[in-house]
Amino acid sequence: MPFIEIGADGLARCAWSTGSDAYRQYHDREWGVPCRDERTLFEFLVLEGAQAGLSWSTILAKREGYRLAFADYDIERIASFTDAELDALMHNPGIVRNRLKIASVRRNAQAMLAFRQTHGSFSRWLWAHVDDTPLVGHPVERGDLPARTELSDRISRSLIKLGFKFVGSTIIYAYLQAMGLVNDHVVGCHRHVQAAHR
Repeated sequence: MPFIEIGADGLARCAWSTGSDAYRQYHDREWGVPCRDERTLFEFLVLEGAQAGLSWSTILAKREGYRLAFADYDIERIASFTDAELDALMHNPGIVRNRLKIASVRRNAQAMLAFRQTHGSFSRWLWAHVDDTPLVGHPVERGDLPARTELSDRISRSLIKLGFKFVGSTIIYAYLQAMGLVNDHVVGCHRHVQAAHR
């Protein structure tokens, strides 16, 4: 299977992104674009955790449902969700109805609030792991993309110690890619160079 595909618009893209319009838009506009916004960083921590064991297309299709269910990612509000509110989310078809994943969102909001009290900005802490500059990979074929790295191992261990859930190394590597700390657009993809220079 080719690792890069040319779209109807003549642009070369990572092959994984060409399956649907939603994938293509996500690839072209968000994936790998450096993000330092605290709310968006939390949103993707939630979404990447929700993806565990599922396809990203499932999560993209439910993205708006997650935003609505979790108070537009208002961390203070989520941290104060009651058990009854979490139970009600088990009946919400707009999200993945997995009790552990739902509970992890509240837990991670609580951990994020505690993190801010002791460490300050999550964005600053996260980006310090890459000296505030995206790491640029040069993947040519699927085998060039790791599922995890020493960096994702280290960040995962730190987050687990801080009380975060659904932050294993594989989830964190996908998170780093999505948030632009690691640019793993395929060499030849029109976003490879663009994302590297943001």
